[in-house]
Amino acid sequence: QFQALVTRGKSPATVETLSRSDLPASSTVKIQPGECDMLVQVQYSTLNYKDALVVTGKYPGLKPPMVGGIDLVGKVLETKSSSLKVGDSVVVNGWGIGTDHYGGYAGEARLKSEWAIPLPSSLSPQCAAKIGTAGYTAMLCVQALEENGVKPADGKVLVTGATGGVGSVSILLLSQLGYQVTAV
Repeated sequence: QFQALVTRGKSPATVETLSRSDLPASSTVKIQPGECDMLVQVQYSTLNYKDALVVTGKYPGLKPPMVGGIDLVGKVLETKSSSLKVGDSVVVNGWGIGTDHYGGYAGEARLKSEWAIPLPSSLSPQCAAKIGTAGYTAMLCVQALEENGVKPADGKVLVTGATGGVGSVSILLLSQLGYQVTAV
């Protein structure tokens, strides 16, 4: 058994004790059907805007019960995957976890192995969680600017939503790359 933050309706989530039999055996993400062939011991998750909506019962289209946590980092406990093995450290972002499929706000998560990315040995589980969805999104935005020819010498870059996760990481990345940033 393990603890999980479970949303059961329009009221805020509560901490409950769950067992493995409570975890979805199949994907509850409509566009990703199939067996959940991997069990992960969750070590870290993150807090994102979507998670706040889920735990308060306000996420649009929420189908309770739901365990939030759109990011998770953990160790594989069971798998039928040929590319992952028991004991591997993995990171999972996206795929509807935490909004459409039980996510990282639980001691364990049952997922499709194709959703998991092996954690590079040079990256600790805690550091991977620090990056999270916000960090990946910010990196993709900065990468898109550079791929489209935007250079630090071209002038200031405006970052809206600067106090949020993506905005704050974008400011950090852009500043470190030499861009002048205007944060709103």
